[in-house]
Amino acid sequence: MEIATSQPSLVKASLSRTSLIAEIRAFYTIIWREWLHFVRYPTWVIAFIIWPILFPAVYIFSSFALAGPGGAGIPRFLQVAGTENFLGYIVVGTTVWMWANTLLWNVGFALRGEQMRGTLESNWMTPTSRFLFLVGTGPVHAATMLMFFIFTVIEFRIFFNLTFEANLLSLLIVFLAAIPALYGLGFTFASLVITAREANTFVFLVRGIVMIFCGITYPISVMPAWMQTVAQWLPPTLIIRAARAAALNRAPLSVVAPDVLLLLAHGAFWLTIGYLTFSQIERRARLKGALGQY
Repeated sequence: MEIATSQPSLVKASLSRTSLIAEIRAFYTIIWREWLHFVRYPTWVIAFIIWPILFPAVYIFSSFALAGPGGAGIPRFLQVAGTENFLGYIVVGTTVWMWANTLLWNVGFALRGEQMRGTLESNWMTPTSRFLFLVGTGPVHAATMLMFFIFTVIEFRIFFNLTFEANLLSLLIVFLAAIPALYGLGFTFASLVITAREANTFVFLVRGIVMIFCGITYPISVMPAWMQTVAQWLPPTLIIRAARAAALNRAPLSVVAPDVLLLLAHGAFWLTIGYLTFSQIERRARLKGALGQY
């Protein structure tokens, strides 16, 4: 009797181990596919070289003009921003914006890419977890963005003689704490792609909101009070504020800890929302046979 009753549990444990191994292999395959797709189009590297310097340039040259002759406006900037390094202030804000924008684009556009390649339905028929198709872009995105950050530091050192006195540990913790919130938003975008069949509108909307409300080039204290209230509830505001403190003022972990904890809370919230939204819409799409539609 004891042998007979123990056999189902052994079989179940064996199947669980087999399923876990299969999921790990599928995850590795998705990562490898994304990497091959990236290296097959090496001209993407040109964008990583140009955009770190090109995008902030319009704000940087505007700031030189607004600073006035001999930097007369810098004391006022110091008063509202807490630093006179307006060049570093802009670079950190725009770099965080480009990183968050790219992550949201990659995750939100992952399923649309599957649709365009004609592989969405066939991949959805496999027993692989649906979320692996979304998070599989993560490691490749992390590698490419590391390259992007390196280019940013080198180029601004060469062209603007800008150096960062960063607390690298605090900066790393901030970026790691930001990932769950951004991925949660990305999952929500990806689920909307299934029904709306395109991701551009949603990414453009969030990108515009971040540019206006989160202070990528100016302190949020200069905005109207109601906009400041909205800004405090947006994860990119916390990311930019904590990243500036760590990159420009060598802020220790104790200083950025409040923003890090808030980011983790946002991450738990948005991951939950993203998971529930994606699961519900994906189930409806399968029942209605809408996965193959554009």
